[in-house]
Formats: sequence, structure tokens, C-alpha cells
Amino acid sequence: MLLCIDTGNTQTVIGLFDGARLADHWRIATVAERTADELALMIQQFLGFHGFAPFVVGERGVTSTLPVTGLAVSSGVPRVTTEIREMCERYFGFEALVLEPGVRTGMPILYDNPKEVGADRIVNTLAAYTLHGGPAVVVDFGTSTNFDVVSRNGEFLGGVLAPGIEISVDALASRAAQLMKVQLVRPRSVIGKNTVESLQSGIIYGFAAQVDGITERIIAELGAPATVIATGGLAQVVLEECQHIDVHEPWLTLIGLRLMFERNTT
Repeated sequence: MLLCIDTGNTQTVIGLFDGARLADHWRIATVAERTADELALMIQQFLGFHGFAPFVVGERGVTSTLPVTGLAVSSGVPRVTTEIREMCERYFGFEALVLEPGVRTGMPILYDNPKEVGADRIVNTLAAYTLHGGPAVVVDFGTSTNFDVVSRNGEFLGGVLAPGIEISVDALASRAAQLMKVQLVRPRSVIGKNTVESLQSGIIYGFAAQVDGITERIIAELGAPATVIATGGLAQVVLEECQHIDVHEPWLTLIGLRLMFERNTT
């Protein structure tokens, strides 16, 4: 079994793979102050849902009884990355494979400075190309909304970074005295009849139009049709209103981490 952990600025997603099958997945808040021991305890509880007793205490300290063969990590929070490494070594007895310079993905990064590209963006496009070929555009709805482009030949071409849905809503509520945070659901009509519905219309239809507009421009610049894949925790908010999303793959990043692990261990 393989554990995959994707740590974003807001949330951390954990996946358990049994071969190529995603056996289970969990989503937790990203807390930079969380220690390696706390992370281990949370994973123990998650895996307990499957009837595993993953960690036992013996004469040699804490050891794992799980058939976990590896741990693959993408992280944009260095402090959390350090704790995950420590957790893996202490409780599983091996080193975590963290996506960083020197780790093989098989995907050329055609960026001015490849080190600037977030690990999640790389594994997303790796998974997209493996599953759907290229050209492809990945729209990742997270803290930021990322549009990442992979070529017909499997090269990471670059992309677009825009403020995410949730932080945009938070900023609006904090800067406008008479506006409030609202539930992110479709309003009765585009023309809102009250403040709540007006805000919902602007958020839902505004971000859907952003996705459609940017993907149209990307495809025009590519000069060829492309598969558009949506992923990320907030994709469901606007997915039904987007005209150019072809595929919704909520666990694309975890799949990419599994592929990255396989390319570095086989």
C-alpha cells in the first residue's frame, strides 16, 4: 500500500492506494504547527476505519504493522514537509519521497525557472497527461485557482494563477462592511433579488465565466483542441456552470503522486 499526501496552503489531502486503486482518502486542515506525532496519530485513526492497527509499541519503540510500502508527498508548506518526513521515518521506518528537484517525473518543465513550479502543479499535469494525453489543461480549484497546461508531447508549458474562490469571498466580506460570507450555492437567478443571492450570483457565475474565458484563451493560444480537467476541493462550487470542463477528477493530485512514486521506485 502507498500513502500519498498533498499539502496545500489551506487543506491537506491524504490518499491510500492499494496498487492503482484509491482505497480511501481524507481531507484535513493544513496546520503548520502540527507535529509529526500528531500527524501519525491522525493517520492511525484514519487507517483504523479499515480495521488496521497500524502502529504498535514494543521493545524497539513504535513500529508500523501496516503493509505500507511508501509515502509520496507534494507540499507547498515547508514546515509541514519537515514534520511529514519525520513522521514517516519514525513510524514507518523509511524515508518519504517528496517531490522536489532531482525527483523523476518524466515531464519536461518548460518554465523560465522550473524551481518556481509548485509540486502539486507538476503532479496534476503528470496525471492529466497519463490519463487523457495532451494537450490538456488542468483547472485546480484550491486556495488559488490554477490553470496548468501540458503539451501534446507531455511537456509542462506553464499556466495561469488566479485568486481562489474562498479567499476572494473572504476578502470581499472583510473589506465591505455591508457584505457577508454566503453559502456557495447557485442562486435562483442570475439577477439577484437580495444581497445574498446577488453575492452568490457574482461568485458562482463570475468564477465559471473566468474558467471558461481563460480556458478559451489557452486553447486559442495552443492552436489545437485540449482536454480540460477540473480538480481541487472547490471544483464542485462552479463545475456545473462551466461550459468547457470535459472531465472532473477530484483526486488528480493523488493519482499524480502515485505515478511519481512508481517512476522513482521501479
